[in-house]
Amino acid sequence: MPNKILILCTGNSCRSQIAEGLLKSLLPKVGVYSAGIETHGVNPKAIRVMDEIEIDLRSQTSNHIEEYIDINFDHIITVCDHAAENCPHFPSKAQRHHFNFPDPAKADGNEEEILNEFRSVRNLIKEYLEKFVAEHY
Repeated sequence: MPNKILILCTGNSCRSQIAEGLLKSLLPKVGVYSAGIETHGVNPKAIRVMDEIEIDLRSQTSNHIEEYIDINFDHIITVCDHAAENCPHFPSKAQRHHFNFPDPAKADGNEEEILNEFRSVRNLIKEYLEKFVAEHY
């Protein structure tokens, strides 16, 4: 069984953090990491909507892709077009996967409308990752 997965996004604050938490829950024996081409910190709303499904993101950190340049990943998943298009050369024989999820941090509206966008994106990522796990694990 492959044992290392990297999830990439632009700022490593929402989508990749949600995906990291979900994959750690789905694959507890696999090393799951997330990173960005920038680091923006873990978004408090991402933490909040993951708490709703009993996945705690509080111990996760926002990391830069260069921190992982020497790790041999089995899978690299990009969760936004910007990261897929602007990621620096990442020497790896990993299988690459991509899905462009909406950025919930760009949602407009009142607090509940914004949280609903975070929930929607969380659910999209969960569905995608459940299929990924079924196919690859």
